[in-house]
Amino acid sequence: MIRRSLTKRAAVVTATAVVALGTVGTVAATAGPIHEVRPTKAQIAGLFDTWNKALQTGDSKKVASLYAKDAVLLPTVSNKIRTNHAEIVDYFNKFLQSKPVGKKVRTIVDVLDKDSAIDTGIYEFTLTDKATGKKRVVEARYTYVYEKIHGKWKIVNHHSSAMPEG
Repeated sequence: MIRRSLTKRAAVVTATAVVALGTVGTVAATAGPIHEVRPTKAQIAGLFDTWNKALQTGDSKKVASLYAKDAVLLPTVSNKIRTNHAEIVDYFNKFLQSKPVGKKVRTIVDVLDKDSAIDTGIYEFTLTDKATGKKRVVEARYTYVYEKIHGKWKIVNHHSSAMPEG
């Protein structure tokens, strides 16, 4: 009698635990992430300002630090695709000689999730000729793909090309 009673109790406890765990598992699976805070479109668009300010320092390493270590850069004024940190630094060593000052003309932001977003549109750069001091404006299309890596937004892909009809 005691044996049957213990067996029944064990069965009831086991069944209750399975039901409880199943309920918790179902709730957890359907509730989604508890603290998924997506960035706003304005926050993502503002990452350009950080990048543009880094350009103003004239420090190619500071600019390149905004890119992921395995980022891809398809730059505006070079035919060479840059696929690592050293190549990105090299590009900015040359590009920064023209003292570029960027300004967005049109921005379209797509926040994909809490850790990734795309900013695409049109921007223009005022460039200064090193020899003559003459300024010229270059209008270009751009796309920045951002990912949050170790808590910091990094550029993982950056494409920029002069306007084809310009």
